[in-house]
Amino acid sequence: MDNKMIKVAIADDQELIRNSLEIIIGSEEDMEVVCIAENGAELLEAIEENLPDVILMDIRMPKVNGVECTKVIKTKYPQVKIIVLTAFEDDEYIFNAIKYGANGYLLKGVTTKELKDSIRMVYEKGAPINPGIAEKLFNYFSQMARGELSIMSDTDMEPMFSRNELQIIQYIGQGLSNKEIAKKMMLSEGTCRNYTSEILNKTNLRDRTQIAIFAIQSGLTFKLLNEEHNDH
Repeated sequence: MDNKMIKVAIADDQELIRNSLEIIIGSEEDMEVVCIAENGAELLEAIEENLPDVILMDIRMPKVNGVECTKVIKTKYPQVKIIVLTAFEDDEYIFNAIKYGANGYLLKGVTTKELKDSIRMVYEKGAPINPGIAEKLFNYFSQMARGELSIMSDTDMEPMFSRNELQIIQYIGQGLSNKEIAKKMMLSEGTCRNYTSEILNKTNLRDRTQIAIFAIQSGLTFKLLNEEHNDH
């Protein structure tokens, strides 16, 4: 990571959470809070003057909620990273926020360290997903029919990928990092990153999170799980 200060915006309708987040982030030498908002409408107005690098976005807010706000911001400022702060019961909101390009998803009960690490990870182009949310996403997309939440219209896209690309899609669908994938496939991390970039180019998807959804929706993840099970 470079030495640039990470500019963070906070949007939450609960004053206690806003104040707590401001104190936590403000205590870090490499971060600064550039704007605070209590709803989506206020945030959209505030970031015009102080464009942040990362936004901590409450998903349930009055006037303009986190999902709608994510859609607007990602359209107007695609370079801004968004971490959605959510509760377990917010399934529908989470899935819709994914569609509109949120970069990370954390439960409000995360530790201070997890929060700060996630901000840095997103800033460096990572995509933190709380393990509990990842499991819910996996279960949800494995059961759903290909309907309005589908990212891609063509559901049979296997022929367009090489064998290594298919395997990487499958592993991303399981939530593995580049380091873990590299170890499993006996490749370098750089090679895995190159394959991931090529997958994004071929599919027009935004990031690893959407590759994971595609892997689950298309059945590729379960195909790999079945193959691994049958090998044992």
